[in-house]
Amino acid sequence: MPAFLQRYRVALIVLPILLGLLVSMWLAGRYAEQRVWLERSGEARGQLQLYAQSIHTLVERFRSVPEVLALDSDIKSLLRAPDDRLLRDKLNRRLEQLNTAAGSNVLYLLDRRGETLVASNWRDWSSFVGNNYAFRPYFQDARRQSAGRYFAVGVTTGIPGYFLSHVVRDDDGTVLGVLVVKLELEDLQREWAGQAGVLLVADSYSVVILSNRPAWRFRALSELSAQARDELVEVRKYAEQALKPLPSELRRHIDSDAEWRRVDGPDGRRDYLWQRLPLPDEGWTLHLLVEPHTLVESVRSYRLAAAGVWMTLAFLLLFLAQRRKTQRLQTGIRERLEREVTLRTSELRAAQEGLVHAAKMAALGQMSAAMAHEINQPLTAMQMQLGSLRLLLDNGRQADAREGLQRIDALLQRMAGLTSHLKTFASKSPAGLSERLRLGDMLEQALQLLAPRMRSEQVELRSEIEASAQVLGDAIRLEQVLLNLLHNALDAMKDAEPRVLSILIQRQGECCVLRVADSGAGIAAEHLGSVFEPFFTTKPVGQGLGLGLAVSYGIVRELGGSLEAANGESGAVFTLKLPAAPNP
Repeated sequence: MPAFLQRYRVALIVLPILLGLLVSMWLAGRYAEQRVWLERSGEARGQLQLYAQSIHTLVERFRSVPEVLALDSDIKSLLRAPDDRLLRDKLNRRLEQLNTAAGSNVLYLLDRRGETLVASNWRDWSSFVGNNYAFRPYFQDARRQSAGRYFAVGVTTGIPGYFLSHVVRDDDGTVLGVLVVKLELEDLQREWAGQAGVLLVADSYSVVILSNRPAWRFRALSELSAQARDELVEVRKYAEQALKPLPSELRRHIDSDAEWRRVDGPDGRRDYLWQRLPLPDEGWTLHLLVEPHTLVESVRSYRLAAAGVWMTLAFLLLFLAQRRKTQRLQTGIRERLEREVTLRTSELRAAQEGLVHAAKMAALGQMSAAMAHEINQPLTAMQMQLGSLRLLLDNGRQADAREGLQRIDALLQRMAGLTSHLKTFASKSPAGLSERLRLGDMLEQALQLLAPRMRSEQVELRSEIEASAQVLGDAIRLEQVLLNLLHNALDAMKDAEPRVLSILIQRQGECCVLRVADSGAGIAAEHLGSVFEPFFTTKPVGQGLGLGLAVSYGIVRELGGSLEAANGESGAVFTLKLPAAPNP
């Protein structure tokens, strides 16, 4: 070997090792970052789906209120004769009562020019009566498309709200006016206040309309064009809000709905995992900004592991090279070199074992943290149950403790079945869905949801079910009808003794009949002709809107069947008839 190479031999060995060490640590860090971002993105996506479901549930709860109320004969009569003061006063009070029962913020009626005729807040200083809202898109959309939905800051009250509207038509289809319900979403924001991360709900203009951090509200996520600002001013969507921008810088693209961004927010400049989820029905987008606190720890662990592996391989290669060299040396020198190699090998093995042990400890720390997070909540719940069992065992009540364990197991299986079924029931039905359904199976699923209430109220179930009774229809909507009928039967028997729920399912020719009878007080004769009318109810204010039977009646009619109400020997009897499914 030339003299100059002999002089720099150590540098020629150490430099590649150091370079490989740096490269391996850099690659491991990149892999760790990508892995952590993807994991956090999956968690954030799950959180956003829960938030989206809460918004969807709230909107769907009130979506049909203006649509059903638009069918009311008094509403149409007032729009035909707006100067009828007695009818105005009657409807003002009625909307006030319905608004309180529904839990909405304002119910009001606009004529075809956008003038407010009656409103539930007619007594308040901020009454909508007499105001014109023809410039609002929800009024214009209702006239063009029969229904509308719109988020804006109230021009009368200055309070933001979500407006759901539906057109009121005359018998010949002429537009008479528009019914509107306003929902103030402040309660929903307060529910989100304690959640981790920054939750933003942005509209189609990318303006934040809801947030669990008040300082982030009414910020523009992207620069508003002059045209967009003119449109917002025209409809007075945000009143006097300044719509300050929320500057952000893209650091890394993670997937189609997730990015790593540096944001200059109200809390200062910070890095966030920015996750998005569109809400197409509302035209909104959900954003969740989460700080990746565990990123540094994960990157450090992966880099240490990569460094340990690389150094192990490097030392092993050096050892093999040294061993090959010593074999070519003379016998006398070989013995001395072998002792040195043995000593160095021992040192290398000790270093290798230390690095491997460090890597194992780092991995063990990660797994321990993950496992602790995963089992913490189940262990807390089990600890409460086991505390009760421990008291039974201390008192020598082993049989009761065994029964308690069996009940816990049965309840867990029961809850798993119920949550699976509730998820199916809460989903939105595809339009035009028609499938072969066994009425007995549909009834069994509905009874599963009502079983806790029936047990607590000590209701006796008497059923006679014919297995051949099958129909064609939408399972979710048909189950909604069954639940409404069963709920009404249980409500009717609340103060009765005994409580007997009788159900009959049979096929009669080309029809399938389902009959639900209760042992309550029955339906008053003067009310029998009105039970399927919208908003007709005999329950106290706050315990129902009177929409359940009206909605059920509409669903059954769409399925080509009929729904009738009568009085039996001891209570009310509801009879559902549907066309039988043809033999396959």
